[in-house]
Amino acid sequence: MPDLEADLFQLAMSKEAEPLMDAVKKHIADNVEPIQEEFSALEKEKEDRWSWHPRQLELLEGAKQKAKDSGLWNFFLPDTEYGQGLNNLDYAYIAAELGKFPLASESLNCSAPDTGNMEVLERVGTPEQKKQWLEPLLNGEIRSAYAMTEPGLPSSDAKNISTRAVLDGDEWVINGEKFYISGAGDPRCKIMIVMVKTDPDAPPSRQQSQILVPMDTPGVEILDAMQVFGADHAPRGHMHLRFNDVRVPKENVLLGEGRGFEISQVRLGPGRIHHCMRSIGKAEKALELMVKRSATRVAFGKPIAKLGKNLEVISRARIEIDAMRLMVLQAAKAMDVLGNKEARVYVSAVKAMVPEKVCLIIDQAIQMHGATGISQWSPLANMYTDMRHLRFADGPDEVHHMVVGRAEIQKYDLW
Repeated sequence: MPDLEADLFQLAMSKEAEPLMDAVKKHIADNVEPIQEEFSALEKEKEDRWSWHPRQLELLEGAKQKAKDSGLWNFFLPDTEYGQGLNNLDYAYIAAELGKFPLASESLNCSAPDTGNMEVLERVGTPEQKKQWLEPLLNGEIRSAYAMTEPGLPSSDAKNISTRAVLDGDEWVINGEKFYISGAGDPRCKIMIVMVKTDPDAPPSRQQSQILVPMDTPGVEILDAMQVFGADHAPRGHMHLRFNDVRVPKENVLLGEGRGFEISQVRLGPGRIHHCMRSIGKAEKALELMVKRSATRVAFGKPIAKLGKNLEVISRARIEIDAMRLMVLQAAKAMDVLGNKEARVYVSAVKAMVPEKVCLIIDQAIQMHGATGISQWSPLANMYTDMRHLRFADGPDEVHHMVVGRAEIQKYDLW
């Protein structure tokens, strides 16, 4: 045990990954940051909000091809057959860099929800499922969605599923509704992994299954785009879906009937920490903007940074970011050393901590910008709403605090 505890505090990036980190930084500087402004401006020129402007796709595909040509692709997969063979700790460092620019993750094929879906398919998919869906996802040719959350039930409990799938001969027949299904509005989204209830009489953790449902399957209906703080995030969107007698082959079930909850734990653990990794990058970007603004804007005869408690605000942001980074790195190391399941308390701790604290740092950056901070002239408003919604995504803060608090009480055999 002492050796294991010591290992959990060995948080340096491996020597093998350092050249990759340098290459990622160069790729972002050369191929991502220069296209960001034009990509965003093209939103206003689209004829259909729920499509991409051809030039947007041209810019994005160009950045992706340059990443592929440089061998910077699929970092998130630790398996060397499909990914770079990075462990979670090394990827944590890289993901923090990706969080600084909105297009960076997709340019390296490391965007949610595709990363989680690819991990599931890589770990539990059949050869046929991998051929049909994993390969085009790994190649960046299509996008995907993960349909779990439902409007009628609290989805903080992954076993809380009402969408039914009934086996009828050689087909699953699916009926029900899902909402806030991120990415399902994207015309490039071709496949969903759908969490369904297949056996209501089984033990609670064996009632659910996960089934592959192509987006163009008859009966898949997009009812509406859910909004996040008044924005629908077209064209990717967060869609409200209805499944009306949707039929898919029985072979589309993942890992077997009744294994849905088990798969969700495989998928959500890495997904949660990937979000936190990228959030560190967003916090760094917010602090950078805060410092540059407050040090160069003068009010009452002084730079804003020197007014009131603003120096302390900057100091606390720096301290909090460094503390969060260490927590995230240790959670990543715990996944490498202990495995995803045994590292769940570490992962829940950072998922409860990071989005909340990054929200505060972005909010403080907005405050130092004045009205500009909430305007279209600054990325901070979008950064804030994105981070605020993350306090719900992959489990709300309260559920993760419950996991950490329960584990603490269990240390004393008092639970």
